[in-house]
Amino acid sequence: MTWLITGGAGYIGAHVARAMAEAGERVLALDDLSAGVPSRLPEGIPLVQGSSLDGELLKRVLAEHAVTGVVHLAARKQVGESVAQPARYYQENVGGLATLLDAVAGAGVERFLFSSSAAVYGNPDAELITEDTPCAPMSPYGETKLAGEWLVRAAGRAHGIRTVCLRYFNVAGAAAPELADTGVFNVVPMVFDRLTRGEAPRIFGDDYPTPDGTCVRDYIHVADLAEAHLAAARRLSSADAAGDLTVNIGRGEGVSVRELVTLIGEVTGDTRPVRVEPRRPGDAPRAVASAALAAGELGWTARRGVREMVESAWRGWQLHHA
Repeated sequence: MTWLITGGAGYIGAHVARAMAEAGERVLALDDLSAGVPSRLPEGIPLVQGSSLDGELLKRVLAEHAVTGVVHLAARKQVGESVAQPARYYQENVGGLATLLDAVAGAGVERFLFSSSAAVYGNPDAELITEDTPCAPMSPYGETKLAGEWLVRAAGRAHGIRTVCLRYFNVAGAAAPELADTGVFNVVPMVFDRLTRGEAPRIFGDDYPTPDGTCVRDYIHVADLAEAHLAAARRLSSADAAGDLTVNIGRGEGVSVRELVTLIGEVTGDTRPVRVEPRRPGDAPRAVASAALAAGELGWTARRGVREMVESAWRGWQLHHA
């Protein structure tokens, strides 16, 4: 077995590559390095610089490395940017996926693992979001992930490809400081960034119908997420695996934004008061996964808590922003 990981030098991709390699899987990475960092990849994992939009490159890589499975992580992923640049998101996220699936089908690859997102659900009124919760994405980014799932399943049916779509909830933390998220787009690094600059962390809205008035989210440690990919890859390699599976990846536990910011203050030692600002459009009051299907189908459950996410992310932040 040889697994191609697209976006393999990215924050999540490097964690997946490391987890799979340490478990004995043969892996190689493809990354255009727009956000990826080559040094994140462990020694011995080949890196091909290129895009999933380059069909000829993909065909060559699949053939030369005798690839038997693909983990597709490469995508643009910022909600706000997708609202401003919808065509770019559809071109790269859906167009790149279509090009990759065409190459996969032509090469006879029979296993495909797709990185999806809880953004496909939009703003559901549910205590726990199950895989049967209706999908109603609220941004072009979420739309591209839902369209991507449709495309993956259709290609699977047409070409006999076994598929798994993993719907990530909110990813945080780092398995090692050098693998940490270097962007300032998600809530944990956004708070770190404010504190580092001597500014108060921000909370957008404190009048939601939740226990403390702030949004409640499901946070998943990136190392747990990487282990979920390994479990899904092993499932795809099982002789009795079903043709397709879509599964939530979360802890099944909600943490409010205020609770998270308070914990970040404890970990960093900077407990300055937060600044409450108006709600942002589209923020759901509560978005927490049901993790039952992942446990049943993949034999996987998250093992790391929110404090470990924040502590490991802070070590990585200090390394990269010293």
